[in-house]
Amino acid sequence: MLARLRSSTLLRVLLALVALGFLAYGVARTWDETSKALSAMSPASVLAALAAVLAGQLCMVLAWRRILAGLGSPLPLRMAGRIMFVGQLGKYIPGTVWAYAAMMELGRSQGSPPTRTFATISLGLLVNLGVALGLAAATAQQAFAGAWYLLLLIPLIIVCLHPRVLTWGLNLALRLARREPLESVLPGRALLVAVAWTALGWACWGLHIWLLGGSGYPVSTGAFAFAWASGLLVFFIPSGVGVREGALVVVLGPLIGAPVALAIGIVSRLVFTLSELLMAGLFFLLGRQSSSSAAVYEAQNGSGSTALTPERNRSGSPGS
Repeated sequence: MLARLRSSTLLRVLLALVALGFLAYGVARTWDETSKALSAMSPASVLAALAAVLAGQLCMVLAWRRILAGLGSPLPLRMAGRIMFVGQLGKYIPGTVWAYAAMMELGRSQGSPPTRTFATISLGLLVNLGVALGLAAATAQQAFAGAWYLLLLIPLIIVCLHPRVLTWGLNLALRLARREPLESVLPGRALLVAVAWTALGWACWGLHIWLLGGSGYPVSTGAFAFAWASGLLVFFIPSGVGVREGALVVVLGPLIGAPVALAIGIVSRLVFTLSELLMAGLFFLLGRQSSSSAAVYEAQNGSGSTALTPERNRSGSPGS
């Protein structure tokens, strides 16, 4: 069944439509209460939530960049951001391969071998998932009432992040993908810095749920972390659409009411989508400016050295 989900784009699209159908049904069933909750959100709170999500996105790219540098490809922030955010737009296409392929190709254009970029993407997701589940377990234990088995992933992820286990696992995945193995092991310090940036990013992402009307900052953070992890683990639905919103209702619904939680989930999805588009556009432009500046510098430097050569010959080089 899992093999069919991975290989069949049509099946994945149908599952995404089913998830959207359940989400639409939930909105329609509680439309009066949900519409009131949506109208009660002030534009200022939505803008503040967007700012919190953007801050979290910046922390995540800093974590991603640190992993990439630790594996041997140190890049300027503007180029790492371009690879990550422009490439991640591929996740909205049914099938997990598109985002990977786009990011690997963008990485190649900046001198990062596809193997290294692949490892960075995979490790970044693993760190993100581990931090999300850890936060959810610490701040929103009720989320695991019907999904206790997700708690088992936390010690498993910790073991997988050990340098030896991590390198073995990544090289195994690369071998299955018919790629060359990693040239180096991710240093422990680089991993710790990436985890710290990721945790800070989650602190910002939890803030956006609280700003939209969640029940207390710690619970809001844990609820969103659980919802995000649920959407990620249901990998056969593009971007976890419908799953994340449903999980958020499960955790926050008993505290603030299902209609309000559903409204928060809908606005959160819109805010996240807008933040990803904004970050992709920003880093795309920054990357283009960097490439243009480098091209101008090389052109000027090249023409300058050509012009100076005759001058040096006239002013005293042998044979002038």
